[in-house]
Order: sequence, then structure tokens, then C-alpha cells
Amino acid sequence: MFDCNYHTHTTLCDGADTPEDMVRAALAADMSHLGFSGHMDADIHMDWPAYVREVTRLRIAYADRIDILLGVELDCLYDPASCPGAEYVIGSTHFLDVDSPEPISVDCSEDDLRRLCREHFAGDWLALCRAYYELEAQVHERTNCTFVGHFDLVTRFNDAMGFVDEKSDAYLAPALEAMEYLARDRGVPFEINCGAYNRGRKCELYPRLELLRALHDFGGEIFVSADAHSADLLMGGFERAREAAIACGFTHFNYLAHDDSGSVVVLQRALDSV
Repeated sequence: MFDCNYHTHTTLCDGADTPEDMVRAALAADMSHLGFSGHMDADIHMDWPAYVREVTRLRIAYADRIDILLGVELDCLYDPASCPGAEYVIGSTHFLDVDSPEPISVDCSEDDLRRLCREHFAGDWLALCRAYYELEAQVHERTNCTFVGHFDLVTRFNDAMGFVDEKSDAYLAPALEAMEYLARDRGVPFEINCGAYNRGRKCELYPRLELLRALHDFGGEIFVSADAHSADLLMGGFERAREAAIACGFTHFNYLAHDDSGSVVVLQRALDSV
């Protein structure tokens, strides 16, 4: 089983448990690396200095037992200057670049998503998806992310709503174009994100299998993330992610660690070793 997770939310943003609760859960599960990645976006943004202080305190307090990293989940449309000193960045697209008096994310609620489509895309779901992937293609340039978060988040409610055929060429074409640009041209890794799957919100992981196979064919690299918002899901969905990665042709995954100098480095492990 994977023994590291870098997509972790706590009570400092929209998670259910404190950072220290998460560390204790990671220790109980014999995890070797834990990365915190609180939200910084138009809707949820932390008290960044307080977050840095707490994660730094935990890193020092538990240094002999687990490697703790200070990360951030930075939205594509948010200011990178909001999170100075982050050791890694998950680049995510929650919001579209539309003229709205308040931010409307693609993953908050079904009603919000319907309103976003109705008011800004004239009810055209494919147009909304195209706009999402056009913005997603810019996530590395806008955030300088270490890896791309939940690539196809725009489908968060599609299992329930059925607003788009995720296997259709009309949907997949802009998704594949964005993915190829990010993976092949920009060389950015992607996460296999278990968050919607491990909370029973979707039947598939992000990216879904068709996209994950394409990511492999584009020469992409992967991290594996629980996207845990509670301590009990810190490793939720990892076995499913391992199976999906192997089925799509991946032989290894990336992970982050502090080296002897205290710098964060990207390392790799074989999937058949976990």
C-alpha cells in the first residue's frame, strides 16, 4: 500500500480534523510522508501565516517519526503570492473565468453548477467543459504547480446529473488537448485523485480511465493522492488507484521527500513494490 499522501485538508481550511489529528492518523497507518495542502482559492483561503506556523510546529515535533511537508492547493485563478514558502503546489481548477459577483465553483453543489452553466454558457454543458479544460491547460503557467490536481473535476456531479457523455469525442477532445499540453509540452505530473471515489461521490477516480491511459501514452508521470478531508480517509482509495495505474501501463509513481539538506525532492517508487 502507498505510505505517503500529499493532498490533505484540515480544519484550517475545509477539512474535518486538525493537522495534528492527521499526523497521528498517518503514524497509526505507518505512513512515511505526509504533505499538507490547504486551499488557497477565491472561496476558501487560509490564514497562511497561521498555517505555516502549525505545519512547521508539527514537522519539528514529529521529525523522528514522519516526514511532514508544507504544501498548498492553489487555484488556477488565485494569486500565487498568497502562499509564500510553500514546498510544493497542487495546481487545481475549481472556478471558471466568468464575470460573476461571487465565485461559483464546478464542485460545490449541483445547483451552483447548473446556475454556472445557465448564466454563463447558455445551458451548453459542452461549452462549459471546453472552457474548463482551456483554463486547466493554463494551470502550470498560472500556479507553477508541482503536479496537477483532480484534472477532470468538472465531472464531479456527472454521475448524478449525467450532463455530459464522458466517453464522447466532443467531451474528450478538449480534455486530451489540455492533458497532452501539460504532460508532454510542460512536463507536469498529474495526481490520481481518490477524493470523490473514497467519499462515495463518484464511481471513478480522477482522471477517469480513458484519460489516465492517455496520460500514460503522453509520457506523463503520476502522484497518488487521497484528497483527504478527514483522518479516516487519509489512505482512502489507494488500492483502487494502484490497480488503475497498473492497468493503464504505469510502472512507478512519484513521491516527495525532504533530502539531507532539507530541500524537497521528487523521487520514484515501483508500483509493484506497494
